[in-house]
Amino acid sequence: MSEKVEFTADGITLVGDLRIPASPGPHPALVLTGPFTGTRDQVTGRYAALLTGSGYVTLAFDHRNWGESGGEPRNHEDPQGKLNDLRAAVSLLRSRPEVDGDRIGAVGIGLGGGYALKFAAFDPRVRAFAGVAGSYNNPYDTRAGMSPDGYRDALVSLTAALERQDRGGPVEYLPAVAEEGEAAMPGDEPFAYYGTSRGASALWRNEVTRASIRELLTVDTMTGADFLSPKPGLIVHGVVDRLCSPEGAELAYRRMDEPKRLLWLDTRRHIDLYDTEPHVTRAVEAVAAFLGGHL
Repeated sequence: MSEKVEFTADGITLVGDLRIPASPGPHPALVLTGPFTGTRDQVTGRYAALLTGSGYVTLAFDHRNWGESGGEPRNHEDPQGKLNDLRAAVSLLRSRPEVDGDRIGAVGIGLGGGYALKFAAFDPRVRAFAGVAGSYNNPYDTRAGMSPDGYRDALVSLTAALERQDRGGPVEYLPAVAEEGEAAMPGDEPFAYYGTSRGASALWRNEVTRASIRELLTVDTMTGADFLSPKPGLIVHGVVDRLCSPEGAELAYRRMDEPKRLLWLDTRRHIDLYDTEPHVTRAVEAVAAFLGGHL
């Protein structure tokens, strides 16, 4: 059974899809958060449906500023807001009679992997974490990957855009994806999912605030790995991933304490774990089995 639900976080209305197994409950439950710019009917919805088939109540929802959820400016990445959204989502799950409120896990895919990790680490109601093709951001590695001068120049440019907005100018946007030219996620691989029928969604827009890039450059979700214990954590990642680095996934795993598991899948592209078989099924099976042993 799938039910469209609404709930609030910080006074903002969020919209999600609650999926409930056909068997009698109460069931363990999972809150899902997904890739940068993604909406709930794309990657998180696919994973949620499959995990519900494995016996979990699942909640995939649009974060504030995205999809059908409220919030301004539209299509803006708000790291702390996303963590608050996850908190409110767990509160909703715990209010439902179909859910065993003491058996809740957080699952993140893509950029959501880092958010799910940090959220699970600091919310005592969440008992386990799983990340798939996750981006575990921290400013140290981001700066190292760009060079100190490149990092500083990017902050100067992005802060200038915010200053223009502070002085009354309009919110500045750029494309979320583009095969060529400027975009938040440039190049053929992001476009192959979001710019084609693969990721087609009436809820998704090919735009993102320029200030969102500053958030990605400065956010630290890797910290969650240091604080997750004694909760169990699973990281599923592709051996080749040029968008969310395997090195970042391995570092997050190393910084986590037991119980933990790292599973490498033989993918060649980050988006293989969005919608391509057998990779998605293998990831879902790993998540369901790992969480089944800990929730």
